[in-house]
Amino acid sequence: MIAPQSLQARLGLWLGLALAVLWIAAASLTALIARGEMEDVFDSALQETAQRILPLAVVDVLNREEAGISQRLAAIRDHGEVFTYIVRDDQGRVLLQSHAADPSAYPDWDGTGFRQTATHRLYNEDAVRGTIRITVAEPLDHRATVARELQIGLALPLLILLPLALLAIVLALRLSLAPVRQFRDRLSARGARDLSPIASDDLPTEIAPLAATLNGLLSRLDAAFTAERSFAANAAHELRTPLAGAIAQAQRLQAETRDPEAKARAGEIEATLKRLTRLSERLLQLARAEGGRLRRDQPGDLRPVARLIVEDLSRSAEAGQIELTLPGSAVLSDLDPDALAILLRNLVENALRYGAAGAPVEVTLRPDGTLVVANDGPVLPPEVLARLTNRFERAGTTTDGSGLGLAIVVAVAERIGSALLLKSPRSGREAGFEASIRLPVDTDG
Repeated sequence: MIAPQSLQARLGLWLGLALAVLWIAAASLTALIARGEMEDVFDSALQETAQRILPLAVVDVLNREEAGISQRLAAIRDHGEVFTYIVRDDQGRVLLQSHAADPSAYPDWDGTGFRQTATHRLYNEDAVRGTIRITVAEPLDHRATVARELQIGLALPLLILLPLALLAIVLALRLSLAPVRQFRDRLSARGARDLSPIASDDLPTEIAPLAATLNGLLSRLDAAFTAERSFAANAAHELRTPLAGAIAQAQRLQAETRDPEAKARAGEIEATLKRLTRLSERLLQLARAEGGRLRRDQPGDLRPVARLIVEDLSRSAEAGQIELTLPGSAVLSDLDPDALAILLRNLVENALRYGAAGAPVEVTLRPDGTLVVANDGPVLPPEVLARLTNRFERAGTTTDGSGLGLAIVVAVAERIGSALLLKSPRSGREAGFEASIRLPVDTDG
């Protein structure tokens, strides 16, 4: 038999089997002991019947006018007779018998005491110096019937109580394992970025060490990830000043040199340093997205923040290239403005960088908090869409992007309990690209 995978089912199965086996063993032992006691009671009844009837039979026989006459007692009313008897003289003649007695079932006299044939249990007793003898018989079928009824009486409660006991076991196990299920639910409800310890005070002592080990592992993982994010953030922050100085030196070199080849090389150095600067900014954003606080205590309107960010991005794009659509009423959310800026900047810059040249980038914030950024361009295959959210993955090799923009958006989405949805072609078009994310909104506001 294959044991079930569930601990609750496994315990219920083995406890139920153990209970059934113990009950059957106890019932069998009880039936065996009861049958032995029953045999003693029935033998005592045989002996008592013989000793009570024999004196009456002696009086009846001795008062008869003729000796050796056989007499069968008539029944006063119809009834089933379990004990039957016959009274015989020392010559084997039947002097008296009960109405249901069959003399052929009685063996020849062989002394007082208990006897047993294939069909009856008998008891012999005599009086008047052995001249009057009585034999009382009980069918063995009667004893077998009583024993069978006793066994059935012991087995019937098993059929009723065993399912109730199994139900009680299941309920007890379910109540006992409820803290384990709650611990499992708390663990499964955790997001990929939440490595804080899980409450385990209500766990049984057998499971508590496992929870403590798991919490210790989560703490070590959280410390390792925190150190990694801190290193990336500190490294990116420390690179800002030397990178700005290097860019300034490259620009000064271009302005002062008259050698065209040296000026071209200085320009390449400047472009490389600017890409490195953008990469350090993306690393800072990624560290903020993975470790910073992204929700506020009080909700605020997202529209002014979105408008400010789009205006700032429009300065580096063509005039009118970014089209912003906002709802007429406030979109209240506890999302931190910096988190919204990270989301919107990366989505819009990604659309400007990889969209069709000069094509508009449409930014839409809906009343339900859905932020949609769409642009024109070629249709991207599903396998390419699936890879775009990987770190350092770019849609094309001709662009100078860092490959971190959408990965940063995914990190923020996971932290706020949302998801980034990518579509190509965009909704209602035959081409283009669309990214959407559902921001948390205050529906009560």
